[in-house]
Amino acid sequence: MIVEIIADLYPELLAMDPQEDFDSAIIGVCHGYGQEPRIAYDYDKVLKQLVGDGLTEEEASEHFSFNIIGAYVGPHTPVFIERYDDGDEP
Repeated sequence: MIVEIIADLYPELLAMDPQEDFDSAIIGVCHGYGQEPRIAYDYDKVLKQLVGDGLTEEEASEHFSFNIIGAYVGPHTPVFIERYDDGDEP
């Protein structure tokens, strides 16, 4: 399981609330020059899970913006990757 692999390699990294079980939205670890590594989540998968948990799309978007992306907890705070395919419209 990807969470266990990341925990073994990077025990200092912070994951989203384990009670919410967003593990299936993890896409890897983000690295940047001069920055601490951070767990990277798929932006759309997190939103879809919130909707699947009973929120409307609007509620999920608001919750995600304020309570998830807006929750900085230090240099190991997770990041969220918004993916685009070649055929996606900007």
